Amino acid sequence: MQVVLLKDVPKLGAKGDIVNVTEGYARNFLFPRNLASPASEGKLKEISNQRQAQAEKKKKQEAEAKELAAKINDLTVVLKAKVGEGGRLFGAISNKDIADGLKQQHGYDIDKKKIVLKDPIKTLGTHKITIKIHPVAQAEINVQVTAME
Repeated sequence: MQVVLLKDVPKLGAKGDIVNVTEGYARNFLFPRNLASPASEGKLKEISNQRQAQAEKKKKQEAEAKELAAKINDLTVVLKAKVGEGGRLFGAISNKDIADGLKQQHGYDIDKKKIVLKDPIKTLGTHKITIKIHPVAQAEINVQVTAME
């Protein structure tokens, strides 16, 4: 019997999958728990439309991410910090500071979790930072750390 899964079912499939199961399993387990429904013509068409809409949405998000990556690539964010002896900073520049600087100076609202820093910035100068906007799009920006006067 063909059924359409309404929720993820372990060892059977993910939501929206069309699977073959025995009638007893479907009638006694899947249907009473609202995990699946019979695969009728209308249901199959509905799932096809949903998958198509999801694919279009994903394509649109990827295109927007690539466009944003192209816009912010090679931007320079200037951040001021208190400096001690030898050009070392009091504290460090974190990804949150970089995200705030991007928003204030250029108007781009980037989530701080998308900014990749191996270690916090603790020295003056210009540093290249990678921003992973989307799995298919990333950009590199320059962060220039200057001494606060």
